[in-house]
Amino acid sequence: MKLWSVAVLAAAALLGIVGASYVSVAAVAVYTALLTVAVGIGWPHLLDVPAKKTQGAILAGAGAGACAAAWFAPASALLTWLPGIAAAGVGAIFLVQLLRGTGQAHRLESTIGNIAGVLLAVMGSGWVAADRLANADGSPAGITIGAAGILVALGVALIPLPDRIVAPLGVAAGALAGALAGLLQPAADVSAASAALMGAVGAAVIMAVRRLVLSRDITTRRGRAALAAAPIAALGSVVYFMAQLLVP
Repeated sequence: MKLWSVAVLAAAALLGIVGASYVSVAAVAVYTALLTVAVGIGWPHLLDVPAKKTQGAILAGAGAGACAAAWFAPASALLTWLPGIAAAGVGAIFLVQLLRGTGQAHRLESTIGNIAGVLLAVMGSGWVAADRLANADGSPAGITIGAAGILVALGVALIPLPDRIVAPLGVAAGALAGALAGLLQPAADVSAASAALMGAVGAAVIMAVRRLVLSRDITTRRGRAALAAAPIAALGSVVYFMAQLLVP
C-alpha cells in the first residue's frame, strides 16, 4: 500500500478538524462525528472480517454517539460519557459474535479487532472536548499545537528511510512544530516546553502507525480510509488530555 496515500488522507482529516475548530464547537462535533463514522464503516474492511456491515454500524454509532456526548456533556466533565459508550459498543460487538452462532470463521480476530475499533472511534470525541477547552477569545490553542506536531510528523513519515532514522526525526520535528505553534498562540500563554511535549506525543503516535502501514497491504478503499483516519481520531483524546494538563 502506498504510504503517501494514507498520509494525504490523514492530513486532510486533521486539517478539517483544525479548520472546524476556528468555526465553532458544533462544526468540530459534526465533522469529527463524520470522521469516526468513516473509521467505523471502514474498520471491518481493514481487518477483512465477517459481518462487516453490522459491526461497522456499531463502530460508527459508537463514534458518533461519543462525539455528541462530548458536545453536550457538562463543562466540568467533558468526556464523562465516553466509558459508557465504549462499554456499550464492546457489548454490542460480543452480541454480534454470539448471534453469528458457533463454528464461525475468524471469530477471535473479529472480536478483538472490532473492540479495538470501538475504542479508536470513541476516542475521536476528544477533539470535541479539546475545542470546548478553548480560551475566552475562542482560540483553540490545544488543537492547533497538537495538530502542528501531527501534521509535521505525517510529512516526515514519507521520507524513504528506515524506521530507526525516521522515527526519532519525526518525533523531534513534531516537538519543534508544537513549540513553534505555541509561540503563535500568545493568548494561550503556553510554555515552549509544554507545546513541544504536545507536538512530540502526537508525532510519536504517527511514527508508530507508519510501521503498521508499511507492514500491511490494504487494497480496499474503505480499509485504506479507516487506516488513515483511525490514528487521527484516536489522537483526539490524547490532545484533549494534554491540552487540559498543559494549556492554561
